[in-house]
Amino acid sequence: MGHIDPTKDVFAQFRDNNRPGPIHMLNLVRLREWAAYPDGRKATGAEAYAAYGRESGPVFERLGGRIVWQGRFELMLIGPQEERWDHCFIAEYPSVAAFVEMIRDPVYREAVKHRQAAVDDSRLIRHAVLPVGKNFGEIPE
Repeated sequence: MGHIDPTKDVFAQFRDNNRPGPIHMLNLVRLREWAAYPDGRKATGAEAYAAYGRESGPVFERLGGRIVWQGRFELMLIGPQEERWDHCFIAEYPSVAAFVEMIRDPVYREAVKHRQAAVDDSRLIRHAVLPVGKNFGEIPE
């Protein structure tokens, strides 16, 4: 069984770390071949995920969210060779509060049902935004 939604404990940690400033969320998403809607409706995972994007997009944008990077998965050079990702992107939110408000928005809560039906496995990794270093070993403060 894949990772689709955060646990209550991890979401509480996310919410409690309400430092000022933007956050970047690395999204790695693997879709099901066929969406698993509880009501049995038929759609591919890609169709269901597209519906999630269409319906949640206005809430995401209204709260100041934007996509800052997107890529197409090609090859796992280091890591489990069986892993593949259908969607890879980084979403920026102006604050933790904006992300939390999105999750609680009634329009988003309805749209997320498409994501839950579409996704087989995912990773959602929160990052602090840092200035770019001069090389791989330099981690700016």
